[in-house]
Amino acid sequence: MLSISGLHTYYGAVHALKGVDLEVGEGEIVALIGANGAGKSTLLMTICGNPRPRHGTVLLSGKNIVGVPTHELVRLGLAHSPEGRRIFPRMTVVENLQMGAVAADPAHFNDDLERVFTLFPRLKERRDQRGGTLSGGEQQMLAIGRALMSRPRLLLLDEPSLGLAPLVVKQIFSIIQEINQRDKVTVLLVEQNAYHALKLAHRGYVLVNGKITMTGRGTDLLADEQIRAAYLEGGHG
Repeated sequence: MLSISGLHTYYGAVHALKGVDLEVGEGEIVALIGANGAGKSTLLMTICGNPRPRHGTVLLSGKNIVGVPTHELVRLGLAHSPEGRRIFPRMTVVENLQMGAVAADPAHFNDDLERVFTLFPRLKERRDQRGGTLSGGEQQMLAIGRALMSRPRLLLLDEPSLGLAPLVVKQIFSIIQEINQRDKVTVLLVEQNAYHALKLAHRGYVLVNGKITMTGRGTDLLADEQIRAAYLEGGHG
């Protein structure tokens, strides 16, 4: 579904991504792990068109989407739940979800709203509450729900567990698995929580200083001594 080849991205003179190659097959959950500053969020933002890569290709279902406007990417089935949630704090839960549905067929809105409320019952309870008054976990649920309202085929998730309590993290990862298995949404997951990400993922990639250094099945990476030392036992990669 997603094929990235030779991707180079810069911030001015800073070379952030250095020839990244990455594949996400239809129906997969693929995890991208790495330390702070490795370029994980930059990769997701580059896929979405901001910043644009200086070199390389990004194919979505065989179509090169480099240079395609972001709103057109949504219509092609791509959705992004960014790091830090970035919900609209003064809008209610329902209004935030309406924003996510702007590019979708209005005829499906009520069904999609109920689908999100089924995944996240807490959001249904707070449907008329302003986003800024929700807890961190509820805001993360809202960010994911908003992305789902566009009916994506490929969902990019950036640090969905960041800053959340362990019980909430477990719930979020369970919902990601349900989205993938029940709703057949393909997922590219960026996570610092390597244990949860690799345990969930079909395959994983390790990004170090803008370069992919290792790839394999999630379970194989989880068992790898280098990965355990760098990301699972207090190391920093």
